[in-house]
Amino acid sequence: MPIIHLTTENFEETVSEGKCLIDFWADWCGPCKMLAPVIEKISEKYEGSVKVCKVNVDEEGELATRFKIMSIPTVMAFSDGKETGKTVGVKPQAELEKLL
Repeated sequence: MPIIHLTTENFEETVSEGKCLIDFWADWCGPCKMLAPVIEKISEKYEGSVKVCKVNVDEEGELATRFKIMSIPTVMAFSDGKETGKTVGVKPQAELEKLL
């Protein structure tokens, strides 16, 4: 499953079932660009068992506000619609996988 780009329109439907890992990012953010390949690897590794998603905070300010995103990149984990973990900044793949 490719990375899902979340919007306010598809957020609830996407996150409500199963496990999700969501990367809050922006085009201008250097650390976000450094994290992108790690997010891609997680997407490939967990294909079929975890939905890996991205939220562009510039385009989806409502979601960024809702989840109190103050710094990016922020990665959040959800299980059946409930937040189960959160980390801020560039982290190694193993650390992000612990959120799952």
